Amino acid sequence: MSKPLIFAHRGVKGTHPENTMIAFQEAERIGAHGIELDVHLSKDGELVVIHDETVDRTTNGVGLVSEKTVEELQLLDAGSYKDPSFHEAKIPTLREVFIWLSTTNLQLNIELKTDVIHYPNIEEKAVALVREYHLSNQIVFSSFNHDSVSLLAEIAPEIPRAILYDTPLADPISEAKHREASGLHPNFQLLTKEFVQLAQEQGYVFRPYTINEYKDLQTMIDYGVDVIITDWPVRAFELLS
Repeated sequence: MSKPLIFAHRGVKGTHPENTMIAFQEAERIGAHGIELDVHLSKDGELVVIHDETVDRTTNGVGLVSEKTVEELQLLDAGSYKDPSFHEAKIPTLREVFIWLSTTNLQLNIELKTDVIHYPNIEEKAVALVREYHLSNQIVFSSFNHDSVSLLAEIAPEIPRAILYDTPLADPISEAKHREASGLHPNFQLLTKEFVQLAQEQGYVFRPYTINEYKDLQTMIDYGVDVIITDWPVRAFELLS
């Protein structure tokens, strides 16, 4: 059985402020194979990297991401909530991440956060940026909004994409087929070894999230998933070594 690749969830979220350049750079430093991050649109239509619809939880600001310009967003402190030593961390734009990513061999899973707020043309904007930096071979898109995945298949068939799901689907393989997705990104608790093998035999790539406890990491390794998405990449590497 081949070893799974290890993706740092929002960067090395266990020890660093999530979705910041310092968390992504730490992922590269410790040898992660890839990174998972989340993208919203700012008020002025820029792709920005943050998980929540609001800035409240991870910055010193308040309010919706979609109601702030990129300039306003980048004035916020996106690190001190984790530890005061990270006070210089900012909300990055996806472009900033791409400029850095293009100097690395890391893979990048971009989750488009279109399931709560509908961001017009977020898919087209993200695809255009991937093509501008010639990163199609390093990117996989995902979304809980499966209409978004279908649209990505239409406008960028060359870029891999996956359906995210947090609750049981009647038939995940049929849904992936219907959405023209190449991967499945389930909550890891929904998986069985038999289902992983069945879907892999049909050519689907498994990247479950978010696996942090040693026993769960070991279970996913035993199941033979393709990628493990974790806040604690070092724990996964300990088990794999």
